[in-house]
Amino acid sequence: MSIPWEKSETWRWIVRRSRDSKPFFLAFATICGVVPGVIGYGVMQVTNSRNEQLEAQLRRKARPDSLMMGQANRERLAEFLGELQRKEDINDRYVAALRGETLTRKPYVRIQPIPKDINNNNNNNNNTTTTQPNKEESKQFPKK
Repeated sequence: MSIPWEKSETWRWIVRRSRDSKPFFLAFATICGVVPGVIGYGVMQVTNSRNEQLEAQLRRKARPDSLMMGQANRERLAEFLGELQRKEDINDRYVAALRGETLTRKPYVRIQPIPKDINNNNNNNNNTTTTQPNKEESKQFPKK
């Protein structure tokens, strides 16, 4: 802030005035916050398009992977909202994520540990040296 202080008389006047007058400081701070907010809001309103033809065109040109991810996200959201409506306990979902496990879509069988035989088969097929699993990997989680 030393460059504006040294070069601009207007900036020095604003600093002196805001130091001496609390109402001027509040007005200046409000202007510095509100004016950019109003300008940003205006730009967002002008650039936001609700053109139905444009939306339809963008949906037609969507790539298959985008469509697949959108469908998967809708399914997951529907499942999650259904669990919330039924007031099910969803804490195991977070526990499974922390353990690096995946969740199944079968009711009452939600946590699915990573199978160990797949890792062994991959190691044998690739002709790589096998490493000993650590305690964390060899631990089996109890089923509900």
